[in-house]
Amino acid sequence: MATILGPSSAAISASCGSLIYPSSKLVIPSISINTGSCSWKKFYGGIGIQGTKGKPQFHIAVTNVASEINSVQQAQKLGAKESQRPVYPFAAIVGQDEMKLCLLLNVIDPKIGGVMIMGDRGTGKSTTVRSLVDLLPEIKVVFGDPYNSDPEDPESMGIEVREKVTKGEELMITMIKINMVDLPLGATEDRVCGTIDIEKALTEGVKAFEPGLLAKANRGILYVDEVNLLDDHLVDVLLDSAASGWNTVEREGISISHPARFILIGSGNPEEGELRPQLLDRFGMHAQVRTVRDAELRVKIVEERARFDKNPKEFRDSYKAEQEKLQQQIASARSSLSSVQIDQDLKVKISQVCAELNVDGLRGDIVTNRAAKALAALKGRDCVTAEDIATVIPNCLRHRLRKDPLESIDSGLLVIEKFYEVFS
Repeated sequence: MATILGPSSAAISASCGSLIYPSSKLVIPSISINTGSCSWKKFYGGIGIQGTKGKPQFHIAVTNVASEINSVQQAQKLGAKESQRPVYPFAAIVGQDEMKLCLLLNVIDPKIGGVMIMGDRGTGKSTTVRSLVDLLPEIKVVFGDPYNSDPEDPESMGIEVREKVTKGEELMITMIKINMVDLPLGATEDRVCGTIDIEKALTEGVKAFEPGLLAKANRGILYVDEVNLLDDHLVDVLLDSAASGWNTVEREGISISHPARFILIGSGNPEEGELRPQLLDRFGMHAQVRTVRDAELRVKIVEERARFDKNPKEFRDSYKAEQEKLQQQIASARSSLSSVQIDQDLKVKISQVCAELNVDGLRGDIVTNRAAKALAALKGRDCVTAEDIATVIPNCLRHRLRKDPLESIDSGLLVIEKFYEVFS
């Protein structure tokens, strides 16, 4: 629902033209009246007012813009929900508990830094990630802003919104679901980073910036399927944005920076190639997915998928209660996360495990602490236990160990062994 902070605005209807509020941007134009005639006037968002010759006579009508915007937003949400492809429910995913836990923890605390999901083909990696959409909570954004700016955090505001705040202008605030953006392997750098708005350049003769996928993913999720096949130059772009939280574009005389803080989720098959160590380290957690070997469980997965393919709506309705329960759990965990505490003794032992495993850098320590807190919040507790740490530490450190080609033991088991050695 859109909320207007401050006095209500005015909608102006003129006898020589009508002003329309577009669905994505709020337009409050100022009309300049020339003596004896009224001509075309171009406004932000491409809205034009047709003028007629003769003495202009205006009739001003003041209406409540809030109700108009609310109705437009409700219609948009309803239309989008009906037109989107049916998504497999997250609660209906059978098995793969490690992957599901990593995804939920990142939704609870986006600062964990994302998930890298590696495993056999046909194990439901992409299906599970895309099913996360239904569970994503709502966040406050500035209405009509292409960067999903946070009205309460200057660090995640676009330049235009920040200038408005500096000038003391009032912001329109709306609630939207956290956005999930798919980054296809064939995407160009211009589409990812943003480029020149050709339409404005041709029609208005001005240099304008057209935001890309990184702008759309700000404060949301950026999902890269088959991330190990991504072109190197796009990997470099993701590395820069993931490191700084900002995307800087230099194009044809335009220099612009905008916030690009996102949860990076990648999936891939290790048979198709390894990931660059620089990119691998940017993922907060690493989940390994294996093919289910239990025959009865495999039959259940096949039957559930057949039910979904036959009637997606009926299948989704059958899991509606479980989905809503999960949504409430996530919302509750996000609100209580700041109050979760971890003892100093446990922090020291986490860092000791990282040190004895020769983990490069301090990201492993930071992510393990954050993931353990998020898990405690998900379980409804305000204090982290050793059991919480044991659950998340393999996913936080496994991909940060130095690779030894002669090592026969799995890296996750190596982390668990060291954990019990230190914590016992």
